[in-house]
Amino acid sequence: MKIYKILLLAALALPLSVFSQEQVNDTIVKEKPERPAFESSFLFDNPTNVLFSKNTLEVQMSHRFGELNDDQNNLAGFYGAANIRIGLTYAIHERLTIGFGTTKNQNYQDFNWKASILQQTRSNKIPVSVSYYGNFAISALSKDTKVVLNDVLVSKFINTEDRYSFFNQLIIARRFNPKLSLQVAPSVSHYNSVATTMRNDMVAIAFGGRYKISSQTSVIADYSQPLTKMRQDNPYPGISLGFEFGTSAHTFQLFATNYWGILPQDNYMFNKKATGLEGNFGFGKQKKSGQYLIGFNITRNYNF
Repeated sequence: MKIYKILLLAALALPLSVFSQEQVNDTIVKEKPERPAFESSFLFDNPTNVLFSKNTLEVQMSHRFGELNDDQNNLAGFYGAANIRIGLTYAIHERLTIGFGTTKNQNYQDFNWKASILQQTRSNKIPVSVSYYGNFAISALSKDTKVVLNDVLVSKFINTEDRYSFFNQLIIARRFNPKLSLQVAPSVSHYNSVATTMRNDMVAIAFGGRYKISSQTSVIADYSQPLTKMRQDNPYPGISLGFEFGTSAHTFQLFATNYWGILPQDNYMFNKKATGLEGNFGFGKQKKSGQYLIGFNITRNYNF
């Protein structure tokens, strides 16, 4: 008789157990990740926390025109020397992407990757998203390329390793509301071979943001500050300001910037274009007028 009583009590308790499990599952479901803070996988030249769903291919096209204030009659830089990068990024997992790109300046061939460490949740239990971005670039310039060193013309690449550079960045981003998103991104750039007046490593930090002014249009801005002091001729900070236009599969960024490079380590290590904000940064002698240029980025996503 006792066994029947036990079975009866178990049958009565089963619905309570299922109901309790449903409540737990509901709690888990409600803990959803927040929508990405940005539309594109990069903000001007700095990566963002955006990663796409698995099997998404992103095609990237970046273009930088000549300087706006060039003494030559170059139609606001459109006739001047341009820098171009074309790249592909593929999401092998919703939290991991890998990519490859080729850039005109220095004939850079870069292999890159991005991984999501933390995702901001809608309940704000996790208040920020944290991602890691890294790349490895090879300069494919001719082995006969020469540079001036101590007033002497020498080969730029004595060893194959002299062509290598590396970039590592931690991206901390937050979507405050449907309109405002901000990110801060400390980074380390490394070149195996640099001039004797420089250092091989550059520590820097970038601050970026986006503010939506309509359903498909945003104002975007970025400020990048090199922190490592070179032995001579420190690189200038980077300032970029522009607009972003987004659809479900396209993103178009149009902006003014003092960065002619496109790979982030190239900008942080070698930027020689002043910001026009004289005396505010303590990085060498600042020019009174900036050397700005117009640039644009275009991305297109394909889902497989």
